[in-house]
Amino acid sequence: MLFAVHYLENNTPVLSQCLERIPEVDEDLKIKGRQGKVVNVVQIEECKYHVHVVLEKVNKKQALLKDDKKKRR
Repeated sequence: MLFAVHYLENNTPVLSQCLERIPEVDEDLKIKGRQGKVVNVVQIEECKYHVHVVLEKVNKKQALLKDDKKKRR
């Protein structure tokens, strides 16, 4: 039997999948290349589940500071 599993982060949909197995609380997973952990699993209907996850923060690199001391030609 397949279950419709909707992954949510801060009530924002991240991913929806049809799975044979429902993720468990405190299970580690990887969504879109980001590590995450299952916080809560809520059954909405017979075959529909909402899985609340916490994903790692994306560290954006700061742009290099521009060196304005050099003269332009």
